[in-house]
Amino acid sequence: MERTVELTHIDASGDAQMVDVTAKSVTHRVAVAESYIEMQPETLKLIIEGGHKKGDVLAVARIAGIQAAKKCSDLIPLCHPLMLTSVKVLLTPDTDSSRVLVTATCKLAGQTGVEMEALTAASVAALTIYDMCKAVDKAMVIGGVQVLEKQGGKSGHYQLQKDAK
Repeated sequence: MERTVELTHIDASGDAQMVDVTAKSVTHRVAVAESYIEMQPETLKLIIEGGHKKGDVLAVARIAGIQAAKKCSDLIPLCHPLMLTSVKVLLTPDTDSSRVLVTATCKLAGQTGVEMEALTAASVAALTIYDMCKAVDKAMVIGGVQVLEKQGGKSGHYQLQKDAK
């Protein structure tokens, strides 16, 4: 049986629309997303040792990620404004890969998912690290932005199968 995939943000006329979630049940929803920023080893060392003249890079990036999740509907036109109950941004320096791994987790009890908020948090945290460190390392690379897991709602639980790529 062939499954027809419908884009929920497009109406029957092909026009963009905000999805109507009025009839959806309120459920506990969680999304986890990640990104990373690669840099020169010296740049990562500067961040880890707290020697950056602009201050604590990871603390600023964490706050930026949290703020970005809260502002997601201001940035993505068809996202619903959500009453997030938790946003956590974890920044993990990886000296072996000369990168910082960003993991963002967003939660709420609501009628729509929080994947976009988690993705936005992970992206903006990495962008903030770039902004704070660009004076010493213009060749930094941001990548790997993806949803790792989501829970709640009609579609249920999703977890990225890393070995499936």
